[in-house]
Amino acid sequence: MKVLVTGGAGYIGSHLVDRLVAEGHDVTVLDDLSTGSLHNLEKSKQHIRFIEGTILDGSRVRTLVTESELVFHLAAAVGVGNIIADPLTSLITNTRGAENVIESCATSGIRLVLASTSEIYGKTTKMPMAEDDDRVLGSTNVHRWGYSTAKAIDEHLALAHAEHGLRVSIVRYFNSFGPRLDPRGYGSVVANFMRQALAGEPLTVHGDGTQTRCFTFVEDTVDGTMRAGFRSEALGGVFNIGNDVETVITDLAHKIIDITGSTSKVELVSYEQRYGPRFEDTKRRVPSLVRSRDVLGYSPTVSLVDGLHRTLAWWQSTHR
Repeated sequence: MKVLVTGGAGYIGSHLVDRLVAEGHDVTVLDDLSTGSLHNLEKSKQHIRFIEGTILDGSRVRTLVTESELVFHLAAAVGVGNIIADPLTSLITNTRGAENVIESCATSGIRLVLASTSEIYGKTTKMPMAEDDDRVLGSTNVHRWGYSTAKAIDEHLALAHAEHGLRVSIVRYFNSFGPRLDPRGYGSVVANFMRQALAGEPLTVHGDGTQTRCFTFVEDTVDGTMRAGFRSEALGGVFNIGNDVETVITDLAHKIIDITGSTSKVELVSYEQRYGPRFEDTKRRVPSLVRSRDVLGYSPTVSLVDGLHRTLAWWQSTHR
C-alpha cells in the first residue's frame, strides 16, 4: 500500500516506518525534524520518500494524503517539559495540525490511524484505565493538561468524522521506550535515567518517586499500531497500546543503574524545581488491555528488563 507517516522521523514513527518498509509498503514520511532525526531513518532511507515539512501546512498535507491509501498520524509536540515551556505552539501543533490530517483523510476517503496518548486519562484514580473511562483533569491554569486536552480534541474530531464515513482507528500509547529515544529525554524518563546513569550523574526522580508507570518496548508499540492500521475490526475503535506491568519510578531508576553498571545515586527532585509552580502529576497509569487483546489480538511480548538491555546496547553503539 501507499502509506503516509507523519512524524515518521521520530522515535516511534521511525520504527513504524521500518516495519512498513519490511512488509513491502510504499512509504512517504512527513516530518519537520523538530524532535525527529534523519538518523532514525537510516535503516529505511533508500526505500522511502522523505519530505521535510510541517502538518500545519494544510495544502501540503492534503496533497500527501490524496497520494496515499493509509495514513498514520504520529506528528505532535510531545514531552511534558516542552509542553510547559511552550504551551501555545504545542496546542496549535496538536490541534490545528491534527485537524489538517484528519480532515484531509475524511475528504479523500483515506483510512487513518491517529496516535493519541495515555495522558488522555488525566489524573483519574481508576485502574486499570479502560478506553471508555471518564477523563479527570486539573485546572486550565495548569499547562500540563493542555496536551491531554489537545489530544482529546483530536480524538473527538476523528470520531465525529467517523460518523460521516471516515475510516479511523485511535491508539493511545503508554510510556513507550527503546532504541532511538532522544538522549535529551524530552518525552521519556527512561532516556533521562539512562543518560544520567551512563554519565555518572544522579538519577533525578521527580516527587517522592513512588509514582508508577507501565513501560512498553517500542516493538510492542509498533505492533499494536500496525494492527490498528490493517485490521478491519479496528475501524471506529480506540485502543490502549501498552504493557500492563506496573513499575515504581524509583525501582526503574535502580534497574537502570544495575543494568548500566553505573555508580550513580538516585536523587529526589521536587516537581516545582523541575517544572515550576502548579505542576500536577498522575500517581499511577495502568492500561486495560482487554479491548486491544480482544479486537486487535495485541499482547506485549518484551519485558522491561529485556527492553532496557536492548535499549542500552543501542545507546552504547550510537553514543560513544
